Amino acid sequence: MPAPEPTTTDRKFLGRLSLPERRYLADALRTETVGGVLLLLAAIAALVWANTPLKDSYATIRDFHIGPAALGLDLSIQHWAADGLLAIFFFVAGIELKRELVAGELRDPKAAALPVIAAICGMAVPALVYTLVNVVGNGSLDGWAVPTATDIAFALAVLAVIGTSLPSALRAFLLTLAVVDDLFAILIIAVFFTSDLNFAALGGAFAGLVVFWLLLRKGVRGWYVYVPLALVIWGLMYNSGVHATIAGVAMGLMLRCTTREGEEHSPGEHIEHLVRPISAGLAVPLFALFSAGVTVSGGALGDVFTQPVTLGVVLGLVVGKAIGIFGGTWLAARFTRASLNPELVWPDVFAVASLAGIGFTVSLLIGELAFVDDPALMEEVKAAVLVGSLIAAVLASVLLKLRVRKYQALIAEEERDEDQDGIPDMYEEDNPEFHLRMAEIYEKKAAEHRQRAELAGASRDEADRPA
Repeated sequence: MPAPEPTTTDRKFLGRLSLPERRYLADALRTETVGGVLLLLAAIAALVWANTPLKDSYATIRDFHIGPAALGLDLSIQHWAADGLLAIFFFVAGIELKRELVAGELRDPKAAALPVIAAICGMAVPALVYTLVNVVGNGSLDGWAVPTATDIAFALAVLAVIGTSLPSALRAFLLTLAVVDDLFAILIIAVFFTSDLNFAALGGAFAGLVVFWLLLRKGVRGWYVYVPLALVIWGLMYNSGVHATIAGVAMGLMLRCTTREGEEHSPGEHIEHLVRPISAGLAVPLFALFSAGVTVSGGALGDVFTQPVTLGVVLGLVVGKAIGIFGGTWLAARFTRASLNPELVWPDVFAVASLAGIGFTVSLLIGELAFVDDPALMEEVKAAVLVGSLIAAVLASVLLKLRVRKYQALIAEEERDEDQDGIPDMYEEDNPEFHLRMAEIYEKKAAEHRQRAELAGASRDEADRPA
């Protein structure tokens, strides 16, 4: 008999996850970690490429146009990466959001309240910091949304590089923050970065989404049906004036993410499992390769800390994110009377909040959208995103390393499986069969040690006999 899952009312903030949620989390973050390392390598490659004698070839390839002009899709390689490949990223984000809402951490309003409040504060405070810096410094307010995003793949890559893992509760908190963060980033892009609307194309995209939804409800299967339809919807959405990545989100949200009788995984989880490696391992790294290639020099780095726009981005990511997430979490816990998991402390929350200041992918995208009419300032904002993310990564690394031994002990306890049945022992504490199995295991060990004791005693007696 499986151990009963903890009820919502019994759960503490950053408490134990249910076993299915823990397994889903481990699988998702494993892929994101590999993708994050590739993302990090792509960003480094872009910076090296753009700051060597080969920089002209980087600009030539990045700005090379390809695509059917008759369909309004004669785009640069960089444009294809930002509008096309990132649609895959946002498709996965849409599935992830849908799953969290119907089967994950966000399905219960009481359980979801604290991480949602933390995520909202983690977006509002960076925007406020940016705005204050630019009001005081007489800078542009167009980039207020740039420091609001969190890049979980890059954050996980940092953890992999520094050799630190997080207990599952902290990893789940970070993932939930990123999911809510993605939701509001989607809304920001849809509301604030929509150009003049082409209602004919928008209507066609909406009709395509209706067909997509109907096919799903009828149980139609086959990638050869959905992939061409998705491409048509994406093309119409792009030509409508609404950012094309919204098409990916909309289709992701339409997938069913609850299981039915006889199903081990829902269709949404199955498709996410197939598409996530493409998103994390191909789409996002290629976007980074053609977006992170900014010219870096001593003067350029100095300008990051002296111009209000770029300083606002850096402070928003480093200071705004940490204060926003930590402050929102602490206030929400206090007013909802939620108690922190006794195995963790508030500095752990602050460390994760600092890690969330790594705002790479979506921050770069929003920076491109916010300053599309000012290429020079766009490049400076990208540099600020890189610098701010780097500072946040270093700060979080130092804070997390201070607690690494505690995290290692918690992870070892979470993964302990003495009866080797594939289920961590902590999830079987209320299962009588588990304790009977453990009793049998220890009885066998006791008998083995008694036998060894007898053999050791006999050997010693033999050795003590006079020759």
